[in-house]
Amino acid sequence: GDAAGPEGAEGLFVLLGAGLAAASHPLLYVKLLVQVGHEPLPPTVGRNVLGRKVLYLPGFFTYARHIVEVDGKRGLFRGLTPRLISSTLSTITRGSVKKAFPLEDMEHVSNKDDVKTSLRKVVRETSHEMMMQCVSRVVSHPLHVISMRCMVQFVGREVKYSGVFSSIGRIFKEEGILGFFVGLVPHILGDVVFLWCCNLLAHFINTYAVDDNFSQASVIRSYTKFVMGIAVSMLTYPFLLVGDLMAVNNCGLRAGLPPYAPAFASWIHCWRYLSAQGQLFRGSSLLFRRAPIPAASFPID
Repeated sequence: GDAAGPEGAEGLFVLLGAGLAAASHPLLYVKLLVQVGHEPLPPTVGRNVLGRKVLYLPGFFTYARHIVEVDGKRGLFRGLTPRLISSTLSTITRGSVKKAFPLEDMEHVSNKDDVKTSLRKVVRETSHEMMMQCVSRVVSHPLHVISMRCMVQFVGREVKYSGVFSSIGRIFKEEGILGFFVGLVPHILGDVVFLWCCNLLAHFINTYAVDDNFSQASVIRSYTKFVMGIAVSMLTYPFLLVGDLMAVNNCGLRAGLPPYAPAFASWIHCWRYLSAQGQLFRGSSLLFRRAPIPAASFPID
């Protein structure tokens, strides 16, 4: 018989997902610490493309080395367990939702379709994707919150959130059920904006800009979506940032309190605060990070 049936394949997906999550964890961890505004290392003077002196904040590798100096190599994997559970729940949920609500006749848009038909197909496909994404986001969010709180404890050296079960108990006791869903709304909005922008843009570019008589049309089409994904994810980054900050805000950890952040009344308050500071993209790049210091404040030249 077929050993690797749908069940085997799903197990493989879960394993692959877990492996990727573990490998990329240090990157996400440093990103989160940068997102909350924790800068333990001084900026260094470097030169930009034009040869001018610029202040750069430490990049990923320098930051990761600092974490290892403070917490040892295992320290780079703080908060990994809840994150693995979260990513596994997300993968399993997607699979189950896909099974429960299959997109009947998953015919892909073909160039034989008229404009209306092809647009209808894209809208249907995107709505289906959106439903799967939202359900899996809701299911995996509580553990995402726990994982982020475990990670930002690096800032204040707290041990408030340690095990998964004790963390669940603590959040339930202190904040009730809603405590598991802080920061969920901006995350879901970001997902929705991302999916619709990405799919519709890719569709219009592929329909009107890629000529079917071109031999590599199908290859270019698959690239379009990939490139759109990168472009649109840069635009929707602030939603992720705000969602992550809300998840750790005012939960009794130093990283979620002044001077790192005021206690936010809502995610819109958080967005406005970051926007006023010009920090809506904080943490989006971990390689070349210009220090957000007005050039006039001290002469480096």
